[in-house]
Amino acid sequence: MLIGELAERAGTSTRTVRYYEQHGLVQPDRSANGYRVYDEHELEIVRKIRALLELGFDLADARPFVTCLRNGHRSADECPESVESLRRKLAEIDDAIDRLSAARRHVSARISAVAGPAPKCEFSL
Repeated sequence: MLIGELAERAGTSTRTVRYYEQHGLVQPDRSANGYRVYDEHELEIVRKIRALLELGFDLADARPFVTCLRNGHRSADECPESVESLRRKLAEIDDAIDRLSAARRHVSARISAVAGPAPKCEFSL
């Protein structure tokens, strides 16, 4: 498939696919006329990269998953480097949750100190 079809099927733009290619994550073949040609495996890789980016990973974090797929694994998550990347991301998420929880407690305490507890909202339809 050509780059436009790959981008459409992956739900992204041709510019994004080229960006992934510049970072060495996507590896097209070239046709006789020089067009980029992608197979289903590259489509799977682009979809995995997009899924990881949606979870907050960056392109460097995506590399172990791409390598895992390129090494013939059915899942990008089953290689030790991928698992380690997942663990790092989970620790980052846990840290963010802890920071947000602390901030929430602080803001809630400030509201209570100034305005007292929030009134109950009672209404009926």
